[in-house]
Amino acid sequence: MSKEGNEEIDPEFITRLANFLEFDKERVQHLFEKNYLARNWGKYKYLLRFDKEISLIERGTVLYEKDGSFEIIMGFPKIRRAMVLDPTIKKHFSGLEKIAVEEKMNGYNVRIAIAKDEILAITRSGYICPYTTQKAKEKLNLKFFDDFPELVLYGEMIGPDNPYVPKDIYGVESIEFYIFDIREKNSGKPLPIKRKQEILEKYGFLQVRFFNEIPLETAAEEIGKIIRKLGEKMHEGVVIKDPEMVLSPLKYTSSQSNCSDLRHAFQFYNETGRDYMLSRIVREGFQTVEWNEDKIEFEKRCMQLGESILETLRKSIRSVKNGQRLYEESRIRVKDLKTADEFEDYLERLGIDAIFEEPQSVGEEYLIIIRKINKSTNDKTQAIWQGETW
Repeated sequence: MSKEGNEEIDPEFITRLANFLEFDKERVQHLFEKNYLARNWGKYKYLLRFDKEISLIERGTVLYEKDGSFEIIMGFPKIRRAMVLDPTIKKHFSGLEKIAVEEKMNGYNVRIAIAKDEILAITRSGYICPYTTQKAKEKLNLKFFDDFPELVLYGEMIGPDNPYVPKDIYGVESIEFYIFDIREKNSGKPLPIKRKQEILEKYGFLQVRFFNEIPLETAAEEIGKIIRKLGEKMHEGVVIKDPEMVLSPLKYTSSQSNCSDLRHAFQFYNETGRDYMLSRIVREGFQTVEWNEDKIEFEKRCMQLGESILETLRKSIRSVKNGQRLYEESRIRVKDLKTADEFEDYLERLGIDAIFEEPQSVGEEYLIIIRKINKSTNDKTQAIWQGETW
């Protein structure tokens, strides 16, 4: 839980904000009191963030005063999951001739926008990550924001120097940003896929892989083939979209991605929610039936699923039994050590127990290893070894 708090809010500000949101003043006051609507900290205190979904305003939405009113950067819209492809696609996209299929990459969700003349990288929760912000400024063509200040890039931060979801499966040396949506401020309306692709190509942005538009009638079969190939590379899955972005998207993931999530979940079993674990196991059940797997294929899936759960769980339990502490290791790469200091302070404010090792010079940058201590799983496992019951 973050170490933030709301100071007393000016009643006139409450009135202006209530009028903008079309809420009662009492409701806005209540949101502040409950920290459902809260200020960011430090130099970003001018940004308000929704810590809970309120009246179709997504969690992580941020807003700030501009020209006597307010401007909103909407949060990430929820994407429903298809548990089985064929009936779900035909039902959800009924009336469309074709659907668009894009890769769902395994990275860290971030929105990049300009607010009060400053480029910001906004996390899913609505915080401003100093490391991600600095990397966005280094990696992206910022002229886009001069030309389209009213638009927001929605994307994934990918690569081994990603301190949140480090992955080296995409051939990225350090960090890159892959964009999957461009949306309007205030409304959150997405641009149609072709228009999005035109803009991203013009400014040289990397974008998630586009598999083409596929006829609705054959989509399930084609997507199944795509998923199998992605799974072979340990990639996550796909997002299925209306080409005009009117209907909401669906997502579907590979078995290998489900098992990768479970490996992490059971490594730190006392930090991870049971719903998170159960949902991924249930996905495996539906996928094996829909794909009509034979005995050999099914046994392979069972082995993969079982090892994902037990192998990492056994490793964690053994480590604690042998007196070792469990931690997640990640790394960042920075040009200025001030960015690392700001990021360390940021994690501390979020309540994350992290140890930053001494910087290592790598060319003109510094590589810093970070160890995040998973206290709950450490303490629980140790207590069990000392005789505590479950």
